[in-house]
Amino acid sequence: MLEKLQDVQMRLQDKPQLLRRGRLISDTVLLRVDGDEFYLHFDKGALATITPGPSKKIPYQFGLSTDAEALAAFWTPTPPPGFHDIFAMAKIGRLEFSGDILRLVKNLMFFKEVLLLGREGAA
Repeated sequence: MLEKLQDVQMRLQDKPQLLRRGRLISDTVLLRVDGDEFYLHFDKGALATITPGPSKKIPYQFGLSTDAEALAAFWTPTPPPGFHDIFAMAKIGRLEFSGDILRLVKNLMFFKEVLLLGREGAA
């Protein structure tokens, strides 16, 4: 999972329009997959660091919790119904939000597009 997230980090660096959209975002987001935790530290839109967890010391603004199978389905080039969007995954019970959801909603397009970078290059 860490390798996939590092791939997303590299792809984000090559997306100037996405970096411009996130230029006001400097937050930490928790991504929990099957109990494994990853803290995604954004600095002015760039994914500066990915810190594996768990950690009780790293504050985060909001979190996304899912399972590896659901995330793999989300990252396929043509996802099955219910896995095409993070809110669709939440609706079918395969993703949960926590923390300051308003922070997510205010920057929704940025975070959705960052997560969609995992689809690029998928076979």
